[in-house]
Amino acid sequence: MAQPAWIASFTKNDENPNYRAFLLGVERAAADVGARATRHVPRQPDDPVEQAQLLRAVIAARPDAIIFAPADDRALEAPVAEANAAGIPLIGFVNRMAGDFVTFIGADDVAMGRRIAEVMVEALGGSGDVVLIEGPDTAPTSRDRGQGFRETLARHPGIRLLGTAPGRYLRGAGREAMAGLLAHHPRIDGVICTNDLMALGALDALEAAGRQALVVGNNGTIEAAQAVGEGRLLASMDYDGFKMGALAAMAALRHLAGEAVPRLILLPVEVVHRGNHAAWLLPIEQRRLPEWKHATAG
Repeated sequence: MAQPAWIASFTKNDENPNYRAFLLGVERAAADVGARATRHVPRQPDDPVEQAQLLRAVIAARPDAIIFAPADDRALEAPVAEANAAGIPLIGFVNRMAGDFVTFIGADDVAMGRRIAEVMVEALGGSGDVVLIEGPDTAPTSRDRGQGFRETLARHPGIRLLGTAPGRYLRGAGREAMAGLLAHHPRIDGVICTNDLMALGALDALEAAGRQALVVGNNGTIEAAQAVGEGRLLASMDYDGFKMGALAAMAALRHLAGEAVPRLILLPVEVVHRGNHAAWLLPIEQRRLPEWKHATAG
């Protein structure tokens, strides 16, 4: 009797709720057809050395497919090349990188950055002082979203960029980054963050300092949607980790069955705001699996 297909899933950390949602999406889509999925996450968040060790151990165990988001797209090139040499199909998600991947599943991060910056510009009426809190330079998503932010701000001379700070895609680091920016700038009208955890951290720092500013994030997490509904967070962007994970597992299983898989699957860019935020409050465990026909080929 044939063994069920084994899919090994790699994320950068398990602190980001979007990664937890992603892993659940992989597991549910795999279980739906009797396949097996395992989680491989560095104990130290975003540690590329530990992630490389985990990847090499899994390559040696020879899973049927690997779903992979690099902690550092450049530092992980060598072990990814080893997976390619071993003939193990790779599915990429969230962060693109060099290597032979069956497909990449994610979003147009530059477009996301542009759109959420436009939301901020519109809310400020085209005039005001803003700061950026960005993720690590090792994350292509952060680099691309930052590019989108800057492109939008450059088109609006009434918006002044006061400064930037690294928040490492984590809530605590986002809080520290915001606290530092507050210490240097007596007036900040808007805060643009490359993910929701840092946006929530920025809100923590603003509340602790007794100051106010409009804040936007990215990822459309449940906690961010709650903050949008409460009026604390201006907006976020949908970046559905659960759907990405499910589609990644479906793509892996289709490939293993010899079926066609598009080289690029991009989720649509959608703003999460106070008028529609309720759709993002549904617990991840209760969300329906997406249908493969809804995968968007780029």
